[in-house]
Amino acid sequence: MTDGREATFRAFTGKQGSNYAQQRRDYHSRLYNAVTEHHVSTGGQFGTLLDVGCGPGIAVRRLAPLFDHAIAIDPSEGMIESALAIPNTSAKSGPIRFAVSSAETLGSDLSPAVPEASVDLLTAATAAHWFDVPKFWNRAARVVKPGGTVALWCGGFLYIKPTTPNHERIQAAIDKLEVLVDEYVVSGNRIARGAYVDLPLPWTVEPAVPEFERASFVRREWGQGEGREPGDEFYNTHEMTVDMLVMVMGTASPVIRWREANPEKAGTEEDPLKVMKREIEAAFEDAGVEGGERVLKGGVQGALLLVKRK
Repeated sequence: MTDGREATFRAFTGKQGSNYAQQRRDYHSRLYNAVTEHHVSTGGQFGTLLDVGCGPGIAVRRLAPLFDHAIAIDPSEGMIESALAIPNTSAKSGPIRFAVSSAETLGSDLSPAVPEASVDLLTAATAAHWFDVPKFWNRAARVVKPGGTVALWCGGFLYIKPTTPNHERIQAAIDKLEVLVDEYVVSGNRIARGAYVDLPLPWTVEPAVPEFERASFVRREWGQGEGREPGDEFYNTHEMTVDMLVMVMGTASPVIRWREANPEKAGTEEDPLKVMKREIEAAFEDAGVEGGERVLKGGVQGALLLVKRK
C-alpha cells in the first residue's frame, strides 16, 4: 500500500515544475471521453471538478471547460507555481482554482475550503499511487456528492510495436532503464507500473469506506491483449523520436532520484538515460535506419478506475 510519503515531486521547485509541464505528454481524447461518458451515463453532473495531484495542470485543463467550477490541488508548491504560470483555461464560471493541498485533505485546509458533498467529478491523473490511500478514500467520501464519480488513471510500462525496426532490441534498452534505476524505485512506482492492479479501493482498505459502490466499479484497460483499448490511445503521442523518449523518461521519479543521488554522473555516459539512448541508437543503426527516420512506435499498458459515490 502506498503511504503518501513520496517526496520527489512534492519537493519540486517552480523551475522543475515548468520542465515537467514541457516534457510530460497529455492524455488521449479517448481516455478523457471514457471518463466523461461514464460520468454522464451514471447520473453524474457537471457542477464542480476537483483534480488531485494536478501537477502543472495537464488533465484539469482538458476537463475544466465542461464544468461550472474547476479546482486543482497538488502538495507541491513548485507544481502549483508552474501551473499558475501557464495561461489559464477556464471552467464555465471562471478560471481554474489552483492551490497547494494534498490528497489526504482534499482542500479542507484551504480558505475557502472545498465544501463537503460539493464535488461532482474527482480525478487523479498518474497520481493516486502516491496517496495515503485510506485517508484519501475517507476524505473523498466527504467531498464527493452522492452520485458523483472518482476517476483514477495511470499509464504503466511502455512497449514498442513490431512496426519499429529492431523493436526487440529497443524494447530491451527501455526495459534495461528500469534495471539501472531499480534501487530508486519505491512502492508507488511499482503500483503504477502494474497499471493500478494493486491500488487499494474503498472496499479493500482497512477500515472499508462504505460510501462508495463496489457493484458499479469499472476498470478499463489500455495496451496489448484482448478486451483492452489500443495502447497507443492512452497518451496523445504514440510516435516519438529517441530524444523525445529521453525527455519523457527524464520526468520519471526513479530517474530523478538516481540523478539526485549521483550528481557527478548525471548527464554523463553513465547516466541511465544516456545508456538507454545509446543502445536504442545502436539498434536503429544496425537496422540501417537513418537518423531522421528513427521513430519509435509504441503504446502503454494503462488503466482507468471509475468509482461511484452512493
